[in-house]
Amino acid sequence: MILFSSKIKSNYKPKRLAVKLNAKGEQFVVQGHPWVFSNNITKINDDAKSGDLAIVFSKNKNRVIGLGLYDANSPIRIKMLHSSHEKAEINSTFFQNKISDAFTKRQPLLKTNTNSYRLLFGESDYFPGLIADVYATVLVVKIYSEIWLPYLEAIIPSLQETSGAETIVIRLSRGLEKSKLHKLENGEVVYGTLQNEVVEFVEHGVNFSANVIKGHKTGYFLDHRANRKQVGEWSKGKTVLDVFSYAGGFSVHALANGAKEVTSLDISKQALEIAIQNGKLNNYSGKHKIIAGDAFVELKNLIKNRVTFDVVVIDPPSFAKQASEIDLAKKKYAQLAELGEKLTAKNGLLVLASCSSRVLTQSFFDINSKVLSSNNRPFKVILKTGHDTDHPIGFQEGAYLKCGYYRFVD
Repeated sequence: MILFSSKIKSNYKPKRLAVKLNAKGEQFVVQGHPWVFSNNITKINDDAKSGDLAIVFSKNKNRVIGLGLYDANSPIRIKMLHSSHEKAEINSTFFQNKISDAFTKRQPLLKTNTNSYRLLFGESDYFPGLIADVYATVLVVKIYSEIWLPYLEAIIPSLQETSGAETIVIRLSRGLEKSKLHKLENGEVVYGTLQNEVVEFVEHGVNFSANVIKGHKTGYFLDHRANRKQVGEWSKGKTVLDVFSYAGGFSVHALANGAKEVTSLDISKQALEIAIQNGKLNNYSGKHKIIAGDAFVELKNLIKNRVTFDVVVIDPPSFAKQASEIDLAKKKYAQLAELGEKLTAKNGLLVLASCSSRVLTQSFFDINSKVLSSNNRPFKVILKTGHDTDHPIGFQEGAYLKCGYYRFVD
């Protein structure tokens, strides 16, 4: 008998809610969009609570057009699970089928020398507000909303069975940590045992580690996997600068692929220590240097000292977490493109990335092209990429990652 922690069991039994939307809200649901905002709802039960099953009816005809979960604490009041005229029962079998579908999509990736992947990517896999990442034999489930509390008892065993994980860790968003509707703790092991909170895994043949208890998100950022592999392949014999390096994803791939010298730059000394340790999990002959400090300041210092690199990778955190920050974010991306160009050696490669979903893909690439063109230095755009295959894009707002590769032809 497989034993899971009793803490994943909820005392709340979800109700069924009859919901009607305005024309705009109905259009979103019919088109398969996963979000229904509060101002799109025209009729709903007065006693609705987070986790209740919202049965969405068409505005004029009394027919069901979708099923979702009600979230009392979010302006996205209903998070859709199923948008179709076909009938569906939200139960263990429903979730198992969705998890199996998601796992099937990841099979091409798992046929490579990789044992770390995102099994569930929130809305894009019909699990809005829930992420499931696998690191070797450890599965980390990150929950962002109370809507999932009544369903964990059905979902967690299915995730374990599908992934074959020996250990399952629950991570909670800050908001959910404060919730009184559960007894879970952030970083709690709800299945199996965990000997060490730092778990080693493999990414395209390169060894890494993730702190699944205390690390950012679920412990690591898996979305840039394909870009890290690409940068690694183009770094043999090169000098490389990895800006906003965090745990050294790009740095370690470069070292493992024969880079001559790699510099990891991050504001967090702790993250840089992890980058050094991740590097040591692999065999390499190059030199690994670190710079701890604010990226904008340190890049200017490098320019002042006339230091350049064959490969420069700039992958900052999100600069626009809300609409009011979009203009400032665009200015920061322009600054980084300008600084990056000055640090890229003759015939070098500049890689610029963004994970700000509010800064649209074309806008980001336009900023880069405008800045680089203004310097009268010839360059070629050799590649534009987005999410890796285990981060499928199910709707426009879910497309946050973009990455441009610029080769200077001096």
